[in-house]
Amino acid sequence: MSNQGLRNMAVADSNTGLVNGAEGKLIYVGYKIEDLAENALYEEVVYLLWNGRLPNKAELEAIRADIANNAVLPAPVLEFMKSLPTDANGMAVLRTVVSLLSIYDAEGETQTLDAVKRKAVRLVGQITTACAAWIRLSKGQEIIAPRTDLNLAANFVYMITGETDAAAVEAINVYLVLLAEHGMNASTFTSRVVTATNADLHSAIVAAIGALKGPSHGGANSEAMRMFLEIGEVSNVQPWFDANIKTGSRRIMGIGHAIYKALDPRASILKEKARALAHSSGNAKWFDIAEALDNSARADQYFIERNLYANVDYYSAIVLYTLDIDVDMFTPLFAMSRIAGWSAHVIEQMQNNRLIRPDMNYTGPMDLAWTPVEQR
Repeated sequence: MSNQGLRNMAVADSNTGLVNGAEGKLIYVGYKIEDLAENALYEEVVYLLWNGRLPNKAELEAIRADIANNAVLPAPVLEFMKSLPTDANGMAVLRTVVSLLSIYDAEGETQTLDAVKRKAVRLVGQITTACAAWIRLSKGQEIIAPRTDLNLAANFVYMITGETDAAAVEAINVYLVLLAEHGMNASTFTSRVVTATNADLHSAIVAAIGALKGPSHGGANSEAMRMFLEIGEVSNVQPWFDANIKTGSRRIMGIGHAIYKALDPRASILKEKARALAHSSGNAKWFDIAEALDNSARADQYFIERNLYANVDYYSAIVLYTLDIDVDMFTPLFAMSRIAGWSAHVIEQMQNNRLIRPDMNYTGPMDLAWTPVEQR
């Protein structure tokens, strides 16, 4: 018997994160996601995932400074990014940049646990800088270098705008905290499979980025926003729903989840963040469309019977779009957050490593007779 998609199969023991889909709960190393989203800096979550506990004040400042001081991209990497076509896919750019970073990392091929942790610090900062740099380069703007005095969320906002708007920084920080870790999802599993071969950290992260790129994983938030843009107006929501969803010809991107059969707790937090941003920015149109479509789905028997709710991708799309971030960059920002969880799982895999080599059921033909090429 095969188990398609490895559903309900535990492939590792982990103390990093717990996803309870039946009850709609998400835990990072014992802490509820609601408490972390309300209180934590992203750097606190990074420290928590890597060390199994929250940092004290001195440890928090140390990891903040360490990430900020290592956020500068090597000059050849920046020159390479400047040479790329400005319409290149953001995830393809990020995937290539992370691979290139391994060549310029002095410890790129060093596989000790301490070296991997140092590389992880560098990658957290460098991926943030790469995402900000590509946002500007794709618009034909000059790159803004990171500052060493800012936390990561503030640095990102500064690098894309030249300012540190408090509302934008808070929204980005909450987004990063919410997406930092999510159990044995496709990209995390990919990172652990690569690590299990004793490959280097950059290889594991490049592979994870490749997995995240797909629209069934990290790419869903971009597809959700494109859907809202297609609908265009609140008055079009119900006709669009009837024409596309009721007929079964389309599905709502960002509603439904492979694990959650209750409301994704991250979605409810981001919904309120999206609502606040919509009203503070004076541009509530996209939030109103998303909420109306969400309400149409929740009133429909198909969605009710199957316990299909908005997931984190649905309202995160509204948050990022309201912050004037291009749709093409939504998934790279997902990676910018999830590097914390990927690195935590790489570190965890290394501490009790074994090659991941599942079996399969062969269903092809058997004992075929060889035919010379002249007779085929």
